[in-house]
Amino acid sequence: MAVASIEKDAINTEDDLHLNNSFGDAGLLSPYKEDISRILTVPFSGRIKGGMRPGKKIIVMGIVDPEPDSFDISLMSGHAGDKDDDEVADVALKLRARFTDRQFLRNAKVSGKWSEEEATIAYFPFIPDQAFRIEIHCEHQRFRIFVDGHQLFDFYHKVKPLLAIDRIRIDGSLQITKLG
Repeated sequence: MAVASIEKDAINTEDDLHLNNSFGDAGLLSPYKEDISRILTVPFSGRIKGGMRPGKKIIVMGIVDPEPDSFDISLMSGHAGDKDDDEVADVALKLRARFTDRQFLRNAKVSGKWSEEEATIAYFPFIPDQAFRIEIHCEHQRFRIFVDGHQLFDFYHKVKPLLAIDRIRIDGSLQITKLG
């Protein structure tokens, strides 16, 4: 399974920055370790090079804030040019970890309409002030979501074609340590 190559949006920067997607013994490596805070600030918005396709996966590693409220990870498609991209973009998958009621929600927005949130999970995998690793595997019919190596749920595609899913946005009560 290929790890997605993600580029940070060129907002207030001179050129696009690319995050390495190779694996080492310690996990996902970034070529910008010495300057990682400049690249992976929250909120984070970046491009998924080549879009999504079956066999591709997104890995988000981070640390939950000590007193978290919630955090979101969204995979999106559609571009609005100079307008607010989030207003017109389709959201293929929005993951929301909500700490007040220990829910890990997911839904999608197609043509401006949000689907009903799916909430059923076996357990809530996130702990304040602790590290986590989320893997989003893209398959033909669905995304398969793993947290810390445990499969939590599947989310069936509502946005197609998959190649159009070409952006990621991360926001909320977390620090991103590695992304690929």
